[in-house]
Amino acid sequence: QAQLVESGGGLVQAGGSLRLSCAVSGSLFSPKAMAWYRQCPGKARELVATITSGGGANYADSVEGRFTISRDNAKSTVYLQMNSLKPEDTGVYYCNLGRRYSPPYIPSEYWGQGTQVTVSS
Repeated sequence: QAQLVESGGGLVQAGGSLRLSCAVSGSLFSPKAMAWYRQCPGKARELVATITSGGGANYADSVEGRFTISRDNAKSTVYLQMNSLKPEDTGVYYCNLGRRYSPPYIPSEYWGQGTQVTVSS
């Protein structure tokens, strides 16, 4: 049904920025919340940021003030602008389609393939 494709990952020095994109197909984007997760080396997959259908955002404490999640419903795309990147931000970032319209965020079975983000010192 739905397909999610992430892009924008790469290698960046500490303090730099990256912008991740997640394009969604299957007509399942606009009525649901969306989220970015990440899996860092040696750690469990964690929720990074969520955004409601109306654009309300929530962030993990570790990225608050540095990352910004946004969405463009006309393009069926969600973004994650990552600024002031730290080495501990290194990991694989995944986009997920939510099952609800508002918090708490409940992930669905629809995930992207992931995009690697590497932050060097």
